[in-house]
Amino acid sequence: MEIYEKLKNIIKEKKTAAVVILGIAGLVLILISSFTSDKNTADSEIPTVSEEITAESYCTETEKRLESFLKNIEGAGDVKVYLTVGTGEKYVYAAEKNTKSSENQREEDIKYVIVGGGSEKSALIETIRTPEITGAVIACTGCGSPAVQEKIYKAVSAALGLPTSKIFVTQMK
Repeated sequence: MEIYEKLKNIIKEKKTAAVVILGIAGLVLILISSFTSDKNTADSEIPTVSEEITAESYCTETEKRLESFLKNIEGAGDVKVYLTVGTGEKYVYAAEKNTKSSENQREEDIKYVIVGGGSEKSALIETIRTPEITGAVIACTGCGSPAVQEKIYKAVSAALGLPTSKIFVTQMK
């Protein structure tokens, strides 16, 4: 109670002292809140191993989604999709580039952004690029019709961003 009484006397005697004390208390609260919010946002921005997808799971999920979509094309019937993947996941790390140019030379200095401390240091992952799909084989019961086959070619080409030369459509048994 002694501190409370002293503060009460200061407030009564000097109003500026009270403003200063309240200002300091506000700054302390802001400082405390900045530490807690930075920790939460920093953890959510760094991907963990469990969030990463493998090339196989990406390919399987894309095949299922494409099969489901192609079954909705009129005349397609039952559909099976097989996709080929050229490369796995590709990590793009956050980096700082410094370029120095003189008359005859150009120098680039790339420094990667490192997060963590002690033995837990690692480069900050900016993005994870999904595996690149390089080809598709589609088998469906309705592909005996050239019109349905053409619709399948165009739909797969548009959905995957592949040229039709990398897509094969055939009739299923």
